Amino acid sequence: MRQTGMVSCLLLVLLCGDGVVSQNSRGRMPQEDVVHVPAVGTGLCVSNVFQTNMVLQRNKPVAIWGWAGPGETVAVSFADQTVETTAKADRSWNVTLEAMPANHTPRTITIRGNDQTLKLENILVGDVWVLGGQSNMEFEISKVDDGALEVVSANFPQIRLLTMPQGKGFNSVKSFERLHEWSSWFSRHFRKGDWEVCSPDTVKEFSAIGYVFGRRVHMATQVPIGLIDASIGGTTVEAWTPEAVLHEIEGRETREKLQEWREKIATYDAQVDLRERIAGYERRKKALAEQGNPLPASSEPPSDLRPGPVADKNRPGYCYASVIRPLEGLSVKGTVFHQGFNNCFDGSAGARMYYQIFGKMITAWRAAFHDPQMPFCIISLCTAGEPQTLEYYLEPMYDAGAFIREAQYKTFRDFYDAGDRGIGFVSSFDLRKSWYHPQIKVPAGERAAKWALASQYRLWDSRDADEYWLPPSIEDVRVGDGRIRLMMSTSVQTKDDSDGRMVGFAIAGQDRHFYPADVQWYTDGKPDNRNRPAYQRDCLVLSSPFVPEPVHYRYAWARNPMANIVNNRGVPLATQRSDDWILEETPEKITAPENAPRRYIDNQIRKILRQGDIERRIREAERTLAQLRPISDKAGADR
Repeated sequence: MRQTGMVSCLLLVLLCGDGVVSQNSRGRMPQEDVVHVPAVGTGLCVSNVFQTNMVLQRNKPVAIWGWAGPGETVAVSFADQTVETTAKADRSWNVTLEAMPANHTPRTITIRGNDQTLKLENILVGDVWVLGGQSNMEFEISKVDDGALEVVSANFPQIRLLTMPQGKGFNSVKSFERLHEWSSWFSRHFRKGDWEVCSPDTVKEFSAIGYVFGRRVHMATQVPIGLIDASIGGTTVEAWTPEAVLHEIEGRETREKLQEWREKIATYDAQVDLRERIAGYERRKKALAEQGNPLPASSEPPSDLRPGPVADKNRPGYCYASVIRPLEGLSVKGTVFHQGFNNCFDGSAGARMYYQIFGKMITAWRAAFHDPQMPFCIISLCTAGEPQTLEYYLEPMYDAGAFIREAQYKTFRDFYDAGDRGIGFVSSFDLRKSWYHPQIKVPAGERAAKWALASQYRLWDSRDADEYWLPPSIEDVRVGDGRIRLMMSTSVQTKDDSDGRMVGFAIAGQDRHFYPADVQWYTDGKPDNRNRPAYQRDCLVLSSPFVPEPVHYRYAWARNPMANIVNNRGVPLATQRSDDWILEETPEKITAPENAPRRYIDNQIRKILRQGDIERRIREAERTLAQLRPISDKAGADR
């Protein structure tokens, strides 16, 4: 346990009730959560989001809540303000402090009841940012590229860090436990629920993207920054959306997902599950005995009744209830959200559901923090798998991940085009590694910080400030003469100048067979003042010798796409398309035999795409030979 966390933890143990850390006979804490400070203590108590070392949000009214004896008078004092209230019959109390400017000087919140007084020390006033999503947001700074440098440099006493525990699902209250929480991924416990002062020691296990974002914002603004990591690995967008909101969505795919979970919960039998696990244990025991190997000494037959799908973290609404509900009403500056991987397993239907839900989730989070215009930055789905290349081009296009990125970008455009200037978007597909936890997190955090500094803090005092973060958009599409012409919102170029070739677009005719597009800036043929073609760098022309009559385009359409088009500030063009063809019917609709597994169609389409790449490369080679033959014939004649 880190020392700063221990001090504040012991303080609230004394104030809010007892907490015990137990160890089993092997010296390791048991796999169950070990509670140090309960979500709601006895006597006078404050929600655990309010602690020593925290940051309160500036320039907004600040709600503070907790529990006391029914009818008890509670007075909260901070920064020359004192507000009194009376605890309700259910022990809850809530007060609101008036908005305050940023303040770098540590101060104390004093909470007085009839017989007890709580003191929360080292409190700053600045900006509080919530970090949401799944494991690529959760991924800790010490394990990313250049993370070691970030850790040893993390001496920022005016940045404060809080990592939320996973919570208790629908049984969660307006607080959370402070505990050592078990991680089955790492087979160890992690300290969760303590506000800590940012230092090389405390930052090691904190969100890499979140820390880099907060560091950049703090360095640029010199305002105290509070970072709340509310991400959980392996989670879906529907889990982060309030259950009541999900039930109001009319989309067929969302309704089917909710029905699927209702059936899972209704049919689950804990006794049957236990018998199946015992049978599995016995099979393993028998197999080891036949091999002459005993069971490990620590191995015991299962005896616990598991809660099943009712407590699954991906149950619709579960993560919202677990992690966001305890924060409802907290004054914050905004949110940065990075998620999508676990919504990539249901094909086109899953992507349609994502689009139905995601905008509603954003609105629900804004409502939770009592700010309908709360800044919300979307970091699109990360890369995974082998990189797309010209030789290996078509098969990577058959991936639901591109459809999820498209849904994320469309959601952003829905808000932005409606005039919402609190919404943000950052692509991450070009921060490429084959692993689904690409460790290139520092640039992702810095891109989100550029969005915040340009659009929310307005630190670039110019009319083109949004160019630092706003993706170039396609404003107009014209199809004809064997080409697709795209009018862009701004001039574009390549991310690298190795050969100046723009890549990432694929085009198709009505047959739905995509081919890599040749991408050029548009020119009307008139020369510039150097007698060279005058290119219109905000207009792209797409063509392919293999698509005589193109009708649609796709851009950056793979999980790890070959794409390099950016604006003049290096902001990537986002994943998008002009067609509405579904994954499972592009390029062809496959009829599966009766009772064939779902992967049958996937395998057949991938086979078609692999063959398409081979045929294209053969035709490209034939074209090259045909172009070289006249040169060779002329050389022979000259001899």
